[in-house]
Amino acid sequence: MTLKKLLSIVAIAGCGALAACSTPTEVTTVDGQKTMTADKPEINKKDGFVTYEKDGKEVKVNSAEVRSIEEVK
Repeated sequence: MTLKKLLSIVAIAGCGALAACSTPTEVTTVDGQKTMTADKPEINKKDGFVTYEKDGKEVKVNSAEVRSIEEVK
């Protein structure tokens, strides 16, 4: 096997592993707004916010305004 083929296989396997690690999630607020996130949101009980990334920006929502957080399968 040539070095070029080996590197290609490693790169493809790495991308597949990264894709498998993400957990698409749907965040639903009390007013019915639904937001899809690429990864599971972080819930910080200390400050009372749910934090997730959307369109490359960090979004913080008060946890009292979040109705549900569900994994999309």
